[in-house]
Parts: sequence; structure tokens; C-alpha cells
Amino acid sequence: MTDAVRGADRADRSGQPARRSRIALPGFAGRMMAPGLLVLAAVSLLPFAAVVAMSFSRVHLLGGLRLESVGAANWTRLFGDPDTAWAWARTAGYFVLTVGGEMALGTALAICLWRLRSARNAALSLLLLPMFVAPVIAGLLGRFLTDSTFGLYAWLLRQVGYHGDVMADKTTAFAAVTLMDVWEWTPLIALIALAGLSSVPSAVLEAAALDGAGLLRTLRHIVLPSIAPVLLVALLIRSMDALRYFDIIWNTTGGGPADATKTASVELYETAFRFFDFGYASVTGLLMLAVTTVVARYFVRLLERKEPTR
Repeated sequence: MTDAVRGADRADRSGQPARRSRIALPGFAGRMMAPGLLVLAAVSLLPFAAVVAMSFSRVHLLGGLRLESVGAANWTRLFGDPDTAWAWARTAGYFVLTVGGEMALGTALAICLWRLRSARNAALSLLLLPMFVAPVIAGLLGRFLTDSTFGLYAWLLRQVGYHGDVMADKTTAFAAVTLMDVWEWTPLIALIALAGLSSVPSAVLEAAALDGAGLLRTLRHIVLPSIAPVLLVALLIRSMDALRYFDIIWNTTGGGPADATKTASVELYETAFRFFDFGYASVTGLLMLAVTTVVARYFVRLLERKEPTR
């Protein structure tokens, strides 16, 4: 007699429904997941193995793809290349400015929307518009707006006394691509922070108001600690993207002027598809993957610490 029949028999004798036993089908689940796992391995593990192999080789394209082993020469070149060091320094600066600005502005805008009593949906819709623009379009739009001949922003800058070309100066070009990134992705941070703010207990806020806590003290001691895990998730998402951001920089400055905006992702693209040095480009890509993994793991650990213990 099967378990189901025995259970039904016990239910009939006692007059109460029998407790259903949990059925585990690990073999069936494994067979169902196997095709997906194989596809995932084909599109991720195999290219990763190819990149690792190319990082220890010189890639020849003429007459067919051919790998010539060079040992650790590409890795030795990476750690002795001043251009790569400067590219990573610019990447670090770009990362700090964009992610820091987006987190600060996004959180502030989310708090403003959270405090807004009327027309919140309309304001949120307008705020989210830049996020739906493709990064390539955002880069092209920024390039046209800052053009020294007919750009709107260039005209506004001339009204306040700046007559130079924004994209021709090292400092202003770097500031321009940074602000374009902040403009596009601040709404994402605001949306995530607003979702966290909606979960703050109203009873705690009312108790703080009764105790005489002002807006700043409430934000500092109640609101921000309550949404800290949500902000860490937003920080994790933007950090992984900012370290390898490419679209806006390439479509506005192409890494110039004088390599002022050439980050690690731009250098990787030029090394691989302009100079066809795929071996050295593979090393740069693997380093970028390692840095992104370390940063992501660091924020995941911070998020785990923020989670309440049960």
C-alpha cells in the first residue's frame, strides 16, 4: 500500500484529514534544470576559458585564428604599463564621482518624493524619464548639447563667462561625461530608495514626531538606518555597472581629449578592436572581472551584516 493510500485510510478511520508528507524529487528537478545549466555553461564558462587561454597567448588572426603561447608576458606587461595604471586611476575617479553623486542625489530625490503629498506619481514619472533613454542615445545627446557651435549647454556656459570647448578640455570633458552618467542613473537610485522608504513603519515616525524629533533627526536616526539595506543593494548595482561603463564615454569623447576620459573599459575596447591585441585585452578584461567581483563581494558582506538576525 502506498503512502497516499495509508494516509487516506488513516483519515477515514480518525475522521480527520491526514497530514500530507513533503515529496522531494531531486532527480526530477536535476533533469529539468540540466538543459538550462548546459546552455549557461556554453555561454559563460566556455568563453571564460577562451579568454583565460588568450591571456597567455599572442592571438594571430591572419590565415585563421591561432594562439601562440607567450607565458606570462601579457600579465607582466599589464603591471608595468603606465597607460593601464592611468586608465585604472581614471576609472577609480569616475567610479567615486558617479556612484557617490548618484547615491546622494538619488536618496535626496527619493526623500523629497516620499514627503510629497500630491502629484507624486506625475513627479516620479518625470524623474524616471532619463533612465529609459539608452546609454548610447544619452551620450549622443550630451555630445550635441555640449557642442561649442550649436549646443544648448555650451550657449548657457557662454552666458556665464565660459567660452571654451567643453569636450576639448581635459577637466571639463571628464566632468561632462561624469554628469551625463549621474543624470541618467540617478533616477534608478531614487526609485530603489523610494521603495525602501515606503516600508518605513509609520508608527515609528509618529512616535518620533510626538517626542519632538525634527526632520533632520528623524532622517538621520530612523529613516536612513531603516533603508540602509536597500541603499546597499542600489550601491551594489551601480558599482558593478560603473566599473565597466563604456557607452557614454565612447559616444561623447572616445576616451579623449589626450586620454583624459579613457577608462579601463575604453582602453580594453581600443586594445582589442583597434589594435587587435586580443591577448593583452584578455588580461585587462580578466582584471576588470576580478575587481568587479571583489567590489560586489564587499558590498554583499555589508548587506549581510545589515540583515536583522532571527
